[in-house]
Amino acid sequence: MIKPRVTEKAARSADKNNSYVFDVPRSANKITIAARVLEKYKVTPVKVNIVNRKNEKKAYVYLKKGEKIEII
Repeated sequence: MIKPRVTEKAARSADKNNSYVFDVPRSANKITIAARVLEKYKVTPVKVNIVNRKNEKKAYVYLKKGEKIEII
């Protein structure tokens, strides 16, 4: 289960770099994250970066120019 990370920094990243930040399970990898984003939001990720922190795992998902994810 991935869920969008809604912060000011994440919003700026979405506007500037067309990248979106998600909180993901510790067991997730780049392939499963890309598949879930495609399934849930109907957009194809170009690149996925993962950040492992002490108590969380975040994924930065980059999209093609012109594609967007509506997070409300």
